[in-house]
Amino acid sequence: MSADASVAVTGLDPAQAAARLRDEGPNELGLSQRRTLRDIAWEVLREPMFGLLLGAGAIYLAMGVAREALILLGFVFIIMGITALQERRTDKALDALRDLSSPRALVLRGGQANRIPGREVVREDVLLLAEGDRVPADGVLLQAHELATDESMLTGESEAVPKQAGTGRVFAGTLVVSGQGLVRVDAVGRQTEMGRIGMSLQTITLAASPLRDEVARLTRRLVVVAVALSVGLMALFWMLRGGWLEAMLAGITLAMGLLPQEFAVIMIVFFALAARRLATQQVLTRRLNSIETLGQTSVLCVDKTGTLTRNRMAVAALAIDGEELAIESLPPGGLPEAFHALLEVALLASETEPHDPMEQALHRLGADHLAGTEHLHPEWTLAREYELSPELLAMSHLWRSATEPHDVVASKGAPEAVAALCHLPDAQCERIMAHAARLADRGLRVLGVARATHRNDLAWPGVQHDFAFEWVGLVGFADPLRPEVPEAMAQCRRAGIRVVMITGDHPLTARAIALQAGIVGDRVLTGEDLLRLDARSLAQEVAAVNIFARVRPQQKLALIEALKANGEVVAMTGDGVNDAPALKAAHIGIAMGQRGTDVAREAASLVLLQDDFASIVQAIKAGRRTFANLRQAMVYTLAVHVPIVGLAMLPVLFGLPLVLAPLHIAFLELIIDPACSLVFEAEDGDPDLMRQPPRRTGAALLTGALVTQSLLQGGLVTAMVVGVYAALLDFGMPGGMAGTAAFVALVSANAALILPSRSDRTDWRSLGARLTPVSRWVLAGTLLALLAVTAIPWLARNFGFLPLTPLQWLAALAVGLAMVPLLHLSKVLLASPAGHVATMAPP
Repeated sequence: MSADASVAVTGLDPAQAAARLRDEGPNELGLSQRRTLRDIAWEVLREPMFGLLLGAGAIYLAMGVAREALILLGFVFIIMGITALQERRTDKALDALRDLSSPRALVLRGGQANRIPGREVVREDVLLLAEGDRVPADGVLLQAHELATDESMLTGESEAVPKQAGTGRVFAGTLVVSGQGLVRVDAVGRQTEMGRIGMSLQTITLAASPLRDEVARLTRRLVVVAVALSVGLMALFWMLRGGWLEAMLAGITLAMGLLPQEFAVIMIVFFALAARRLATQQVLTRRLNSIETLGQTSVLCVDKTGTLTRNRMAVAALAIDGEELAIESLPPGGLPEAFHALLEVALLASETEPHDPMEQALHRLGADHLAGTEHLHPEWTLAREYELSPELLAMSHLWRSATEPHDVVASKGAPEAVAALCHLPDAQCERIMAHAARLADRGLRVLGVARATHRNDLAWPGVQHDFAFEWVGLVGFADPLRPEVPEAMAQCRRAGIRVVMITGDHPLTARAIALQAGIVGDRVLTGEDLLRLDARSLAQEVAAVNIFARVRPQQKLALIEALKANGEVVAMTGDGVNDAPALKAAHIGIAMGQRGTDVAREAASLVLLQDDFASIVQAIKAGRRTFANLRQAMVYTLAVHVPIVGLAMLPVLFGLPLVLAPLHIAFLELIIDPACSLVFEAEDGDPDLMRQPPRRTGAALLTGALVTQSLLQGGLVTAMVVGVYAALLDFGMPGGMAGTAAFVALVSANAALILPSRSDRTDWRSLGARLTPVSRWVLAGTLLALLAVTAIPWLARNFGFLPLTPLQWLAALAVGLAMVPLLHLSKVLLASPAGHVATMAPP
């Protein structure tokens, strides 16, 4: 469809569209996956921890101790409120991502084409559809050019459905697989066919993944251990001391200390907040599990145009019969007459209102040098288009004039393809290819241009080869490298990530740009070379070659599969309809948000809102950071549960007064949750993250060395707290005061454990690394809450504490904080030679 065909249609006035959106609501199906606050509260109430709290409260009531029961009930509501707010925060982050990832729509409003979110489309909007678009609403076709849609979402039929203007309709959710169209919307939201069927396209979820499966397995094992130890402790308590209600309370206290309910919360909070942080860096996460995989990326496959380069094409050179003209220094109107015909034919082979950057560059050059000459033909009519295809990398436009006896056919495309259309002698073809190679060696993108005439009283040929084309010349386009690419490429090399360029450009152009960008390697494989390789040979080549040129979209999938077969974790960029299979096949598909089609966005895991390479590298860094922080949070969480378990069991075994009750465990949960999910998530990460090799596929989140570290650190804190408690009892301190001192030492030691747990580094300087604002707030809040429940008399009584003197309280606090060097030393003892705690199992 030529762009000027839509001139008479101006679309809605913007003010009218805004009023209709306000009155009729957004273009949404109304079948949301978003949870209400009530849904979240119900999910929280079903957690085992809250069942244990309520059970402990019931036992206190049965024992006639109503005050402890009411306090526990208060803790139930406090913890439920904090958890619900945390879940709500996560849901809001996901909601924002869903809104960003919804299909976009190109609408005419007030005569201007605007790209808007699909949810803002209203009735009587006029849509401009093109290949690769997801149709945002139902409507009737006003104009169509070779338009066909995939309606399998509605009908189950996979065949593309051709559409005709006037009688044809398009439906929300269907995909434009070819052509263009102009549509007037007559149904949105629930009134569409899809809305009546009741489908939902909400796609951002935290689906199953190896990491989630690993955490689930660990959680199940700890639950089994918790149940077994709790039952054993209840039996031991009853045999040694009697009192079945007291025995049940001791068992519930131990179970509450062992249950790892934080693990699931940590996972969802880390991934959701990481996705939100990536969104601020112009990277949209469509599948949260891709954040997990980012840190494993070993091969990054990128296109050249728009990713490594600016995608701001400018005509740099014109060439006719071996004579070359540099465009850069030409004044407006200064184009020599000999080159007018080349620019004229190149313009005729372009769209009249182009979106392609090369065609836009040709139009700008034409406006500067051909305005007012006989080489522009606004009165001609575009009668036939011959599309670019994988078999023939050239496109042609057939133009008809009311005053001429013949039609004019203009063609442009890859020099070798256009030369083949002209059926040139071998010697001339070799000269043209040599000149094209010289232009490509300078990093220019090169197109060949040809012209033919056709009598307008004859039928049009079915294929371009049936025209008698004559060679006109070459056009070279410059697309400068993005300035940030060399440094980002260097980061990839330091991080052990191999960058592979896959482009449709000339091999010499690809090699020149690769050299400028810093991609390692001189060898270039073309699409023709790939056709001659079997699966085994392809696997060998992709292991050694980093530059692939003249690659057809279908061949990208074969390259991705070959890299995966070699054991690589592959991330790939793409923007077109034909890129979708490769994007889906890659471990991480990355769609271009500015120039990408809707189908590419939907197939991808990540969408770059700004199409530049540095964003991809930053996303990989963010993935590594998230995994590293998540690992440290899990190590800390496991470690802080050990002394809680020790204080629940050891007094029973040694005949000492009990230190912990369910009330104390509830207080500790209020401290542990924010420390795990907020403090560690906010950490900046190791400065050397992008100097380490990619994480090995299948590497465990918690290795044997890390579990050993957690148990050792937790055991040290347990020994300290139980030792302080027993010593104070031996010195004659009342049990209530000794218990208070032990609790202060426990909480302060758990807070101190945050310092060595923030990274896996073992150098002592890492302890002094700057605390984030979140860490300072959490630590300050922890100590203030500890001071309140142990020093304010009415609060201390409710917790069963006897207040300490200021000197005693500070001494207990100091003993806990003094554990920092010892806890860090435990990391040093388990460190690898590189100065990090071993985090990978041996291969």
